[in-house]
Amino acid sequence: MGGWPTIKYFNKDTGYEGAHYKKKTPKAMCDELGDNEYMQQYVEEAGHTSLCSAETGGGCSEKEIKYSTTWKTKSLGDIKKQISRLEGMKAKKMKENLKKWISQRLAILKQLDRKAVKEEL
Repeated sequence: MGGWPTIKYFNKDTGYEGAHYKKKTPKAMCDELGDNEYMQQYVEEAGHTSLCSAETGGGCSEKEIKYSTTWKTKSLGDIKKQISRLEGMKAKKMKENLKKWISQRLAILKQLDRKAVKEEL
């Protein structure tokens, strides 16, 4: 990887080495990441997180709200099985939009999982 600037991100998966940002458009990197939509996608992808609140629906797309509503009624066991299934799928090669949808679903399910565990205590 050459050129300037070099953008790297660090998380549990990348460890201390980090990983390089992969551009998604032909725009200059400063223009691409200067676009709020692309910056938000980058933060969500690199951080394996989502701005979507499964509890309130704030920050969620209609698709995420529908998914969250469906899974709010499921048992903790079902949620944990789905998390495991999606974690297994995450490592497979697929189109970026499908990988993003898996990450979004995982973020929602993990919120529901934490909430269910707290309610059990």
